[in-house]
Amino acid sequence: MDNTVTWFEVATGDPEGAQRFYGGLFGWTFAVGDGGGPMDYRMISYAGGGEPAGGLFNTKGEFPDHAVFHVQVADVEETCARTEALGGKVITKVVGEGAGTDFAYLQDTSGSLFGIFHRR
Repeated sequence: MDNTVTWFEVATGDPEGAQRFYGGLFGWTFAVGDGGGPMDYRMISYAGGGEPAGGLFNTKGEFPDHAVFHVQVADVEETCARTEALGGKVITKVVGEGAGTDFAYLQDTSGSLFGIFHRR
């Protein structure tokens, strides 16, 4: 299914910025995780999805920002353009070469690397 991945985690010192970026790019929604306590961990759900599929961890600057996941998309070129419009960067893009999969490595607004792909 487009715009989905298996469980993943995005760790950032700017959780509000990450919510704006990923929510704007993929339509993801965020909710405070169960358990309370001092840790700011937000559950990520896909638009129209049931259970959360990932988490957003507020590092509060105590750990390096990171995210490692790949998202299946309907159109790699269009997603790259939207990434840049939302303040992210396209690091590497391979589209239309060979028979198989278009893909790109992108950076979000905090500099975290992630991948997108589309099987042709």
